[in-house]
Amino acid sequence: MATERVRVTADPDWYESAGISLGIRVGDLVFTSGQAPVDERGATVGAGDFEAQARRALANVSTVLARAGSGLDRLVKLTVFVTDMAHQNIFAKLRAEHYAAPFPAESFVQVAALADPAWLIEIEAIGVVGRSAGGVS
Repeated sequence: MATERVRVTADPDWYESAGISLGIRVGDLVFTSGQAPVDERGATVGAGDFEAQARRALANVSTVLARAGSGLDRLVKLTVFVTDMAHQNIFAKLRAEHYAAPFPAESFVQVAALADPAWLIEIEAIGVVGRSAGGVS
């Protein structure tokens, strides 16, 4: 039996005009698209300010997860793409503000560029739907 894929949307949906789903829910997992530092209309937030952009990208991840029945407390994996590894300490501060143990698995990757030259960060996430990600005993 095939597992149904359910598109995650928001109103307004900042990626719909690009033909991209904000996320896809499959069973008890939700997979987000790369969440950029954009507002609900798709306009870049915090030009030149890594912390402002990271906060907005995390807020977008949180919104998409919530729309699918998950949340930051149920993250299991993050992939964080940045254009400058020097921002790692700023993101570490934000990580401490938003995550609690058990911490999600995470990759922090420097890339040459993101889809919009004004973006300094983009975040992909996988979350568990409907229950805490929990620990391993």
